[in-house]
Amino acid sequence: MTHGYGKEQKAIVSRLRRIEGQVRGLERMVDDERYCIDILTQISAVTTALDGVALKILEGHVEHCVTDALASGDEVEAEAKRRELFDAIHRFTRAR
Repeated sequence: MTHGYGKEQKAIVSRLRRIEGQVRGLERMVDDERYCIDILTQISAVTTALDGVALKILEGHVEHCVTDALASGDEVEAEAKRRELFDAIHRFTRAR
């Protein structure tokens, strides 16, 4: 099965690994008893980075999965992908 993010998979995995390193850095900051604001600044950077990955995956979903479902002429599949897209957007924005 091909996913919408397929063409970007290597870049996404690479970015997630960098984010993982940022999170480990946060753990070290807490262990080292770093200043609260410095830790919060890094948490914000991680959150922004994860949002960027989520948007890239969402973009692929729209350009591949949703577009293919709409083009297929299968109204049930198109409606399912449309609903899935709006649910994903709702989950993504609800946390903000």
